[in-house]
Amino acid sequence: MRHTISVLVENEFGVLSRVAGLFSARAFNIESLTVAVTLDPTVSRITLVTRGDDRVVEQIEKQLNKLIGVIHVSDFEGTPHVEREMALVKVRADNTTRAEVMNIVDIFRGKVIDVGPKSFIVEVTGDEDKLAAFIELLKPLGILEIVRTGKVAMHRGARLMVPSEQISPEAEKEEQVV
Repeated sequence: MRHTISVLVENEFGVLSRVAGLFSARAFNIESLTVAVTLDPTVSRITLVTRGDDRVVEQIEKQLNKLIGVIHVSDFEGTPHVEREMALVKVRADNTTRAEVMNIVDIFRGKVIDVGPKSFIVEVTGDEDKLAAFIELLKPLGILEIVRTGKVAMHRGARLMVPSEQISPEAEKEEQVV
């Protein structure tokens, strides 16, 4: 089963290496990985996607929580959440295909962010299925290159994944903070 896991970590040298090393040592592949600083510049959020049964992922979570620099771990499996990914796609666009490319981009609410004499670079954001459908429609027109960001995820509703010291006392009463 596929799992999306977020890990709050101290924003310091070596933490990402320790997290990735834990997966490598157990022969688990990380299918997608994104890392960025949070509102607090001393904290970063790692979002990764991996495959494994619930028992194995639970073990990974426990081991992640033991790593130096890890603040909190959350598996999004079975919880209401939003997932998004962004892709840049360079597609062949000549006089005969430009209109068709533009129609596909409009349908998927994408943006043409660069226009060249023989190609467009298109940006599209959405869940994995939306990006896959977009790419499939562009393939016959001639995809030249694809770059994807990897998945990011956030809990729906009141549940937050931030260090509790970042939340004001008033907000803490309203929100579930990890």
